[in-house]
Amino acid sequence: MTRTLPPDVSVVIAAYNAADTIGDAIRSAAAQEGVTVEIVVVDDCSADATRATVVALGTPGLTLLPLDRNRGPGGARNAGFAAARGRWIAVLDADDTMQPDRLCRMIAAAEAKGAAVVVDNLDVLHADGRNERMFDAAQLAAMPALTLPVFIDANRIFRATHTFGYMKPVFRRSFLEEKDLAFDEALRIGEDYLLLASVLAAGGTSAIVPEAGYVYHIREGSISRVLHLHHVDAMLAGDRRFLARFPLQGAAAAAQRRRTRNLEETRSFLALVQHLKNRSLGPALKVALGDPVALRHLSMPIATRWRRLTARAALSPTTAEDLPLKNKG
Repeated sequence: MTRTLPPDVSVVIAAYNAADTIGDAIRSAAAQEGVTVEIVVVDDCSADATRATVVALGTPGLTLLPLDRNRGPGGARNAGFAAARGRWIAVLDADDTMQPDRLCRMIAAAEAKGAAVVVDNLDVLHADGRNERMFDAAQLAAMPALTLPVFIDANRIFRATHTFGYMKPVFRRSFLEEKDLAFDEALRIGEDYLLLASVLAAGGTSAIVPEAGYVYHIREGSISRVLHLHHVDAMLAGDRRFLARFPLQGAAAAAQRRRTRNLEETRSFLALVQHLKNRSLGPALKVALGDPVALRHLSMPIATRWRRLTARAALSPTTAEDLPLKNKG
């Protein structure tokens, strides 16, 4: 009896109402060169034609895993990871694509280094056809590895347009299983960050490919998710669970303290903007006095707009605590 070898890579695609984009994502995964690939599409209780679209493609080596309840991005990916058979697992968002040589290049770099995870650069493709590189390739090339202190420090809100939280890692499946690592399903935002941080905190080494292989699509008319107070509360709680499992020391602990303070400042800022929207000047003043850094963030363009609106005693049709999300996952 011939034993079937596992594929080199399992590409896990969590899909929710992704009928318009899932085809391009699947085709880009199926077109990977130099590696054997299986594709696991997890439908997270979509209300549109996502499942029918996937079935109609008839892609060889594809498994469609429909969930019986909505589990969010982390839960859907965990279901896909559990079904994966590949030596490596790659995450692909249902509205993004990959270059054909991406996974071959990343796995070669990771295996040459004996790494548990590998990350690469990204291209941002705008609806009007503009394409921009997310990170400076020279900066990534100069980094021998992505370390936990650097990764934590690079994931603070307000610091930059793009943070390392945008990276789409490829994980060694055996390492995830050995260390019992998975996405935190309590998080709807920031679950990508926490899993990669956990891999690094568990002693996983990383490899970096400075070239861009992942294509991050910004589509016409799409509405990006936004950051709300309850999202920040969930991220703070997620970080507490992370720290309970991985007590940090040295540079990593210092970076985590800066991240925690940053999330607390972000929460104060969002609360301040919400109070301004509601014309609750007393609570707004209390927040401002309790965390003066929140006032500093009012220099941001979105907050400037709010300041002008409240000065005219006008209300925006947008929710006050809405803040552009820094992490697509």
